[in-house]
Amino acid sequence: MSEITSTFTASSGDSYELMMGRWSRLLAEPFLDFAGLIDDGPILDAGCGTGALSAELLRRTKVVEIVGLDYSKDYVDFAQATIQDPRIAFEIGDVTALRYEDATFNQIFTHLVLQFVPDSRAAMAELSRVLKPGGSMAATVWDARGGFVFYRLFLDTAAMIDPAADELRGKLLTRPLMRPGELAAAWQSVGLTDVRSGELTIRMNFSEFDDYWAPMDGKDGPLPNYLRTTEPDLRAEIKEAVRRAFLDGDPDGPRSYTGTSWVVSGTKPNSA
Repeated sequence: MSEITSTFTASSGDSYELMMGRWSRLLAEPFLDFAGLIDDGPILDAGCGTGALSAELLRRTKVVEIVGLDYSKDYVDFAQATIQDPRIAFEIGDVTALRYEDATFNQIFTHLVLQFVPDSRAAMAELSRVLKPGGSMAATVWDARGGFVFYRLFLDTAAMIDPAADELRGKLLTRPLMRPGELAAAWQSVGLTDVRSGELTIRMNFSEFDDYWAPMDGKDGPLPNYLRTTEPDLRAEIKEAVRRAFLDGDPDGPRSYTGTSWVVSGTKPNSA
């Protein structure tokens, strides 16, 4: 297998669950409501992470062959330990170099994944290759610039303090496929038809600032990865500034932010 690369730092399933898994699970429900299920043939959950979408698929479908694929061994191990169902197999793999034969899967999902793949075009081409004619493929990515308050609160605050955070903000908010219309155009570029696109919004609820900040002390994702590179005094200054932004004129306590993602679905044409 070729070396697997991603721009998402992965270290442990528990850490990912705290940073993103809990929100992936909330978004999985409206994502599958939008995409629908064919209920025929194998399904690929490409970039399955800790299994948020896989678990929802198992609840909804009668398909007896589902593959959950992720580049992180830690996430695959977590999914295998927490989702024990004979209908699904979890594997380590690279979405830009899939081991499967052409036209293997009847349905493919990528849930909050493609924006972190260095060569997203290669990934989409590979996913389309292993999709059966007549099969469907659907994806979500966060609207990081316009609809991801959790990220923007941290990034906009830290960027005013540290030039490195400003540089990080520029990278995170300009990833491929995260601007309006880009997902639909990407689906069309790999030959999919009947392309439908839109946006989905969930509420990201935090009990208090410590709940919001806890993932930042982990090791999974770009925000904790950035913080680990900062000096202790700078890290403390950023944390205090983010805390003030979180409080926003009120005492510490519950906060509810919107998290909006772009969503797309398309069909692979039947052979002539």
